[in-house]
Amino acid sequence: MSESVYKVVELVGTSTESWEKAASAAVERASQSLRDLRIAEVVQLDMQLEAGKVVSYRAKVKVSFKFEG
Repeated sequence: MSESVYKVVELVGTSTESWEKAASAAVERASQSLRDLRIAEVVQLDMQLEAGKVVSYRAKVKVSFKFEG
């Protein structure tokens, strides 16, 4: 079995509907420019507020992919 190296990047996805959609948005966008995505880990959830109301959900996501450098 050969050794592999993976790089981890941190992204923030947003959604006006839910944290799940915010996390999915981050992964979907990452998949457009990064190849061989392996793991996505949600590390933080928060909300943007205006006038005491939630206007968007934010998910900070760490995404790993195989490093080919």
